[in-house]
Amino acid sequence: MGFLNKLFGKKEKQIPEVKKRDVLSIEVGDIISYDLEDYQVVGKLTYNDHGFEWIAYQLQSPAKTLWLSAEMDDELYLGVYEKIKLKLQEPLPKKLQHDGINFTLDESGVATVRGEGRGKNVNNIQCKYYDYCDEEEEQFLSVEVWGSEIEVSYGYEIEEYEIKIIAGK
Repeated sequence: MGFLNKLFGKKEKQIPEVKKRDVLSIEVGDIISYDLEDYQVVGKLTYNDHGFEWIAYQLQSPAKTLWLSAEMDDELYLGVYEKIKLKLQEPLPKKLQHDGINFTLDESGVATVRGEGRGKNVNNIQCKYYDYCDEEEEQFLSVEVWGSEIEVSYGYEIEEYEIKIIAGK
């Protein structure tokens, strides 16, 4: 009976365990639903400035690319950023203006970056960062200096309930 059972018996299927994700454990390949659009996580950058870490996830949809920033300080801070064109050069000023909004330098430093997915090309590279905020601290400019290249992103805070995470694996 054992041989026939093995040959014709029911095969047990292994059901993969669904992994629980939160905004600090998102992985490349996951899907993020935000503002009625689905994005695939195609890159992940983990910044480390003297032991203080924060994460930026590169989100790609057919229409656009966004960055989701997650930082655990005394509480969780989440922001959504989109690259903008703003011509800057070093040394960066203490005040910037974009779309008629004045931004003031809030903090800056140098971070070592660990990259995954599309971000793997910046793995173990240092970048200078400059964070600017408007007067109400509701809108932000993130400036990163990668060697001779300066990247600027405009963003704003969101709440955790505004996104849904679907584990990709």
